[in-house]
Amino acid sequence: MTNRTIKQLVSGMPTQDGAGVSLTRIIGQRLLPNLDPFLMLDFFGSDKPDEYIAGFPPHPHRGFQTVTYMLKGKMRHRDSVGNEGIIEDGGIQWMNAGKGIIHEEMPQQTDGLLKGFQLWVNLPAKDKMSAPGYQDIQPDEVKTVSVGQSIEAKVLAGTLNGVSGPVNTARVKPLFTDLHWQADASAIIPVAAGHSAFIYCYDGSLDVSGETITCGKLAVLNDGDELDVASSEAGKAILVAAAPIGEPVVQYGPFVMNTQAEIQQAITDYQQGKLTV
Repeated sequence: MTNRTIKQLVSGMPTQDGAGVSLTRIIGQRLLPNLDPFLMLDFFGSDKPDEYIAGFPPHPHRGFQTVTYMLKGKMRHRDSVGNEGIIEDGGIQWMNAGKGIIHEEMPQQTDGLLKGFQLWVNLPAKDKMSAPGYQDIQPDEVKTVSVGQSIEAKVLAGTLNGVSGPVNTARVKPLFTDLHWQADASAIIPVAAGHSAFIYCYDGSLDVSGETITCGKLAVLNDGDELDVASSEAGKAILVAAAPIGEPVVQYGPFVMNTQAEIQQAITDYQQGKLTV
């Protein structure tokens, strides 16, 4: 067994997206442009309505998948192929943009805390023009598994310690877990060798192979097949991993393809109203 260590520690960059939603961009910024197959990771969390209420009005995507995981609050999804759903505390939406989709994500509250993640997962060339798809997962569909002393993991996608997540639309088959631990916790967590992997601490702190990740830090992990974690204080983190695709990435805003010509075609298709046809 080979223990994964920390390759890079990254702090997120404050920014705005959508119609002015304040968020922190962790993957998809200068310090970490991408981590194949992950294109972007945003963390949003505010109890100030003017920092989130305008939401993410209708906008297009092509060539990848978007994942929204709500920690607190309510968010409504609607898209151009007729999907609609509301997620709240602990719920997740996994959308395959594929050949093209126009969707919106709008907060369904006017006060209180809105908190969660959005992750963009790339698609291999053979799936970039696949049919759009969507899965709306309610909190009670997510199973929890013990992964060590005083550590529980919510398994959103993939399989951990024999427990599988409810996501079935993920073509790259990632592992997506939400770890919650108490004081004096420790665990050795299996992570498939050869997969790109990261852990982002969003509450408290966590030691990874003896090196501390503080709240708001993302650790890119070196290769290996297990992760040795411990903490003297309670906290939370997401652990995400997937096999790299290893193909060229050409991105123009909401379009992610393999060539510049494919990007230009996506723009043309959107301008001509043919993105989802």
